Amino acid sequence: MKNLLILGAGTAGTMMANHLRPKLKQNQWKITIVDQFKTHYYQPGFLFLPFDTYSEDQVKKVGKKFIPKGVNYIQKKIERILPQENKVELVDEIIQYDILIIATGSKIAPEETEGLLGPLWKKDIFDFYTFEGALALRNKLREWKGGELVVHLTEMPIKCPVAPLEFSFLADSFFREKGMRDKVEITYVTPLTGAFTKPTCSTALSYLLEEKNIKMIPDFSIEMVDNEKKELVDFEGKSIPFDLLVTIPTNMGDDLIKRSGMGDELNFVPTHKHTLQSEAHENIFVIGDATNVPASKAGSVAHFQAETLTDNIILYINGYTLKEEFDGHANCFIETGHNKALLIDFNYVTEPVHGTFPFAGIGPLSLLKESVLNHWGKLAFRWIYWNMLLKGIPIPFVSRNMSFKGKIFDIKR
Repeated sequence: MKNLLILGAGTAGTMMANHLRPKLKQNQWKITIVDQFKTHYYQPGFLFLPFDTYSEDQVKKVGKKFIPKGVNYIQKKIERILPQENKVELVDEIIQYDILIIATGSKIAPEETEGLLGPLWKKDIFDFYTFEGALALRNKLREWKGGELVVHLTEMPIKCPVAPLEFSFLADSFFREKGMRDKVEITYVTPLTGAFTKPTCSTALSYLLEEKNIKMIPDFSIEMVDNEKKELVDFEGKSIPFDLLVTIPTNMGDDLIKRSGMGDELNFVPTHKHTLQSEAHENIFVIGDATNVPASKAGSVAHFQAETLTDNIILYINGYTLKEEFDGHANCFIETGHNKALLIDFNYVTEPVHGTFPFAGIGPLSLLKESVLNHWGKLAFRWIYWNMLLKGIPIPFVSRNMSFKGKIFDIKR
C-alpha cells in the first residue's frame, strides 16, 4: 500500500482529494489529508461580509463534510515536512508518504509592517482577508459616521488581486445607499504604478475609480503605520492620513514551509509553473496559494490547476513524462458596485481581453465590461463553490486552459 498525503484541506487540498480518490485504487493507494482547522471558509465571501451582503453562516462550513469517503482525514497541526526522508511531522505522529501534495495556502502577515498591529488594530485599522477581520470591519461600518477611508495594498502577491479594488467600489456603493457618500472620502493606495497588475485591465479599472470619485495614490511603498497621527508613511517620507484604514497586509505562505526550509522569502514553494511539480523534489507537488507560480492567487486558478495536477499525478505514478500544461489561466469577477460587475479572463502571457464568456459571440457574460449579469454570476459562484468546485465536479463549458474563442486579444510571446 502506497501513501499519498495532502497537506491542507482548504480549496485546493479539498479539490485534490475529490479528484484523486476515484482515480486511485483503494487497495493500492491510501489518501490522507491533514489540516489543523475544523472550519472551511468561502474566502471570496469575506469581501461581502463587511457590507452585510452575506451572513456569517454563508461563508463557513465544517470542512470534513467535503472530504470524500475513502480519504483519511486528520485534524492536527503540521509541524514540519522532511522531504529527504519522505515524512511529515504532526504534533504527535509522523506520516510517511510516497507522494506529497502541498496545499497549505497563504495568510496575511500584518506583523511584517511596522505599526500595523498597533493600538488601532481592529479599532480603526482592519483587514478583510480573514473571517475575523471582515466581521470586525462589518461591525465598524455599521456605526461609522464618515471621514477619510483609505483602502491600502501593502505589496504583491496577494490572494485575489482584484479584491482591494472591489472593496473600494463596494464601499462607494454602500455609502451612497446609506445616503452618506458626501461624508466619506475614499482613497485607494497601491504600490503598483496602476490600478491592477495587468495594463489593459488597469486602464478599465482606473476609469471606474475616476467615475466613482475614488482617489488613487500609486507607487506607495509603505514603511510604517503611525498610530498616533493616524497616517501611512512610505519609505520616501510621504504620509497619507486616515480615519478608517482598510488594509491588505503582506501575504505569505504558511509558517510550516519556513520551518521545513522549502520556501522563498515569502514562504511560497518554488514550483514548476506548467506541471505544478516542486522544483526541488520530484515526488512533491504544490497547488493553489502555496506555490510561487506567477498566476493569481485565486480560487479559479486553484480549480484549473487541480485538473492539470490530477492528470500529472497519474502520469507520475505510471512513470510517464508530466504534461507542461497549466497556462496560468484565471478568470475573476470584479464587483463594481450598484449590482454590477466586470469579468476578466487571462493567463501567464495574455492580458485580460474584451469579448464574451464562455461562448463565443453568445456569452452570456461579457469581458471587461460592466453588467448586472456579471454581478449575478459573482453571487452564483458561492453555490458553485460549495456544490461543484470543492467536490471536483467539472464546471460545464469552462476549460482549464484559456480559450481564445470569442475574444479580442493580443498574445505577448
